[in-house]
Amino acid sequence: MRMATLAGMFKRILTLTAGMVLGVALVFAGRRVAAAWNLFPPRDLSKSSAYVREVMQLVNENYVDEKSAAYDQLAKYAMHGMVESLDPHSEFLEAKDNKEFEEDLTGEFGGIGIEVESRNGRAIVIASIADTPGARAGIQRGDVIVSIDGKPVESTAVGDSVVSQLRGKPKTHVAVGLYRPVTHKNLNLTLVREVIKIASVRDVRLLGEGIGYVQLTEFSEHTGEQFGKALDQLIEQGMTSLVLDLRNNPGGLLDAAVDVAEPFFKKGELIVYTQGRKPGDREDMRAERDGAPLNLPVAVLINAGSASAAEVVTGALKDTGRAVVVGERSFGKGSVQSVFTLKNGEGLRLTTARYYTPSGVSIHEKGIAPQVEVIMTPDEDDKLSRQHARPDLANPVEFKDRFGFEPIEDRQLDAALDVLKGVRLLGERSVVRVSMK
Repeated sequence: MRMATLAGMFKRILTLTAGMVLGVALVFAGRRVAAAWNLFPPRDLSKSSAYVREVMQLVNENYVDEKSAAYDQLAKYAMHGMVESLDPHSEFLEAKDNKEFEEDLTGEFGGIGIEVESRNGRAIVIASIADTPGARAGIQRGDVIVSIDGKPVESTAVGDSVVSQLRGKPKTHVAVGLYRPVTHKNLNLTLVREVIKIASVRDVRLLGEGIGYVQLTEFSEHTGEQFGKALDQLIEQGMTSLVLDLRNNPGGLLDAAVDVAEPFFKKGELIVYTQGRKPGDREDMRAERDGAPLNLPVAVLINAGSASAAEVVTGALKDTGRAVVVGERSFGKGSVQSVFTLKNGEGLRLTTARYYTPSGVSIHEKGIAPQVEVIMTPDEDDKLSRQHARPDLANPVEFKDRFGFEPIEDRQLDAALDVLKGVRLLGERSVVRVSMK
């Protein structure tokens, strides 16, 4: 894993920001700042800080609710307002939020390794990740989680609440009560949490005629490695062209985006660069792999939910003529955030740069336009997102029973397949012409 840094201090990220309306942040992957408040020499802040202290004192001494006006609470309010008024992607992270954000970026967390969804007010297991405590204990798809650590799972608390309770520090115990509809039996299991790695690669398969398909759902620390394994698997199966599906991918680590694009570039070629507010802040990110790049036709699928790191990959491949982009215009998140570690486990995510495609194009607030535009309706988008989230439900009857509708045609994927087939036919014709001369 590359560890590119900006002045050796920041962690670069491009990721969907929880709690914001379609907000995305690109973050630098390097080492974190241990004490951000001591990083820079103090400037002439005396007048401003004195004014802030005066206002805080007035509020603390006069606000009707004494608890809400405690100095530590007012300080947090002030930091939220100060940072989050700058732009949609800068944010003050309280300790709990900062920890969850860290887990999302690393693609790792402590848990038992099961995927859960809310269905009719119940927490249903949709999959057990291979070689995890949940899989080894025999937890199956369709099992209903009825209790956690002896406490019943309420219908109003399914979803994120259940996931939060199942997560925890590795080597800690959690008791899970299950109901298995297939056998009509109740199961009580005590599991030991382990470090669980999130799979960024959701779907890897050969679609026929040598066309490989890879869906990436995010860009975390392990995405490059997982994508490399997916490519190796498809090449062994005879892949001659590739569909890279980045639809509804909100982004993640900038370094992970470079790792995904890298197999298609020669060593030393520019993939993306970032530029801060000072001329000397530019940093180039180039391919570092030895050997010949992967030379095959590529179609990249994007839509309005493709953002940040997903746009870095798309922009690099389109900008250098290495892929045809199919679908809808992407989100347009071209800024970079640096993450600082503060006191008490809190964090500060601050916009510090913008990124540019190899030819110097910024897609910020513009997005990337597809070369083959295929617009989907909101209803199609909703259905397709659910279809692609559950590729294991190949049986139409089972699929309709689960979702309430039959699988629909993926017109964007069909268009990408047509593009790749057309490229193959053109290549065959050029070979014929050369052989006849």
